Amino acid sequence: MSTAASAPPVCVLGLGLIGGSVLRAAVATGRSAWGYNRSPQVVGAAVADGFDASTDLTAALTRAADTDALVVVAVPMPAVDTVLAAVAEHAPHVALTDVVSVKKEVAAVVTAHGLSARFVGGHPMAGTAESGWSAGTAELFRDAVWVVTVDDGTDPGVWQQVADLALDCGSVVVPAESGEHDAAVARISHLPHVLAEALALSGAAGGDLALGLAAGSFRDGTRVAATAPALVDAMCEGNATALLATLDETLEVLRIARDQLADGSTRDLTRAGHKARRRYEQRERRPITGIAPGDEGWIERLRDAGRRGQVWTR
Repeated sequence: MSTAASAPPVCVLGLGLIGGSVLRAAVATGRSAWGYNRSPQVVGAAVADGFDASTDLTAALTRAADTDALVVVAVPMPAVDTVLAAVAEHAPHVALTDVVSVKKEVAAVVTAHGLSARFVGGHPMAGTAESGWSAGTAELFRDAVWVVTVDDGTDPGVWQQVADLALDCGSVVVPAESGEHDAAVARISHLPHVLAEALALSGAAGGDLALGLAAGSFRDGTRVAATAPALVDAMCEGNATALLATLDETLEVLRIARDQLADGSTRDLTRAGHKARRRYEQRERRPITGIAPGDEGWIERLRDAGRRGQVWTR
């Protein structure tokens, strides 16, 4: 784990579930850390819980620039442009990362603001159906996967800083190129949200009898439908191209399954689905070895390791 003396301070912009948990986890490691949120109510709650937080974005960024802090953008995708405009004005040379669930669109906005030289994208694969500061916890990222992007031109020093923050928060790091990340999360994060909403609608359409009979499979299948709709919109709409391709693929699977059921069988779907689930359950987290950020070919080598399911650990 990084020591408070050697690790850079952390400035978190946005104190919802994920950003608030980053602030809590960073402080728990002994780092100097502070946060910004535009809502006085959120900032008041954070301060009441003993954390350093403010509604003054300029002051938060000026402090980050003065202390060479790692700035973490933790606002929903629709607010990213405004926040990055402030970063470009007040702290253009800081090491910069984010925790937004899409990566290509964030990287494009970062580039538009001239901040790409010291930016490395991030996405902790953790969360709950709850949202807001009060839902956060320093343990949210414990044993979770945290994607740290390895796009062309990535600064190895900033990459190491972002990876160290993820590790300090208790995660393991999966390196991935931004476009490959977006295609992957369309399948395992954004599509499940769409399917959960559809399943919730199906249950509700059955009336009180159907909902009264609903048990584990319905509860688990619709869990993420409890997420605030605006947050789901930001995720899905921000990754529309990849999600549309994945949704079309899934609709074709369902169409074939529907035709087979009309002929009296669900066998192909259930066997294939069971096999796929077992593959997920039996996966192993093999550590990445023999690669150091900045080595010749390190970006492509880390991408390849991530594609193979390997993880960066200490």
